[in-house]
Amino acid sequence: MADEWPDNNIRLVVPYSAGGTTDLLSRKVADLLQSELTTVVVENRPGAGSTVATGQLARGGRGSDHAILMASPGHTIGASLYPNLRYNPVEDFTFIRNVINIPNVMVVPADSPYTSVAEFVEAARTQQLSFSSPGIGSSIHMSGELFKNLTGTQLVHVPFRGSGEALPALLAGDVDVAFENMPTVYPHIQSGKLRALAVTTATPSKFLPEVPTLQTAGEGYGLENYETSAWFGLIAHKSFPEEGVTKLQGALDTMMASDKFQSFLPQFGAVAGQEVGGDFREMVNAELVKWAEVAEQANLKR
Repeated sequence: MADEWPDNNIRLVVPYSAGGTTDLLSRKVADLLQSELTTVVVENRPGAGSTVATGQLARGGRGSDHAILMASPGHTIGASLYPNLRYNPVEDFTFIRNVINIPNVMVVPADSPYTSVAEFVEAARTQQLSFSSPGIGSSIHMSGELFKNLTGTQLVHVPFRGSGEALPALLAGDVDVAFENMPTVYPHIQSGKLRALAVTTATPSKFLPEVPTLQTAGEGYGLENYETSAWFGLIAHKSFPEEGVTKLQGALDTMMASDKFQSFLPQFGAVAGQEVGGDFREMVNAELVKWAEVAEQANLKR
């Protein structure tokens, strides 16, 4: 029987609308996986910060043995904001593989008086500064809240309806800082319209090699353990067949080593994910604990 999976099309569920990072990545993964397995059909099911589609996957039922979902920080942040969800974000799922990680970047307008993380924190401790995000509960918003918690500053959160509105406000200097995803701000850093103070990952980005990490740049200001990124990985219902997991992991290993996948990564300023199976599960559980604490301290639980 192990050799018979998949005996139907694989459905890759995207818990967001078409056109965003999760959707674009999912369609690339679906396209590349098809040459390794079988037809992969992408289905967009947006709603409530990814919790609608994730809840449907958690309920299982017909077709769940061929359904996978592209999870992202919304998987753990959503669970932190909505503690009464009817599913457990760890126990109700099988964790297949983390696919990519995208750094967030701490950026200020080009004419900002702040040229380092230290200067910014010093100012934020005595002035009321603001940070933007594309919405409450986004990884960008929560990255800012984590920064506030660790530095003891009182930055004012200014949420917008998506990065399409948040970015112009940052460029215009209407807000003081943002912790935006790399793909959104990279062109503006390159053009000189934004100044990158640090990346939020534990290691520097090869796309911004001269920009320090927040852990390094914020040493002495409570940021020694700061780390966030936008991760994107495949999960399935907890009853997903073991042979399906094995075949998907093997196909993903082959896909992620391919030139087509590697040449796709710079589009997002991304690096390939490393966590597989149990390691991926542990990573997600650690994220859940982190964001639950941030949500509690910021009084964001709903």
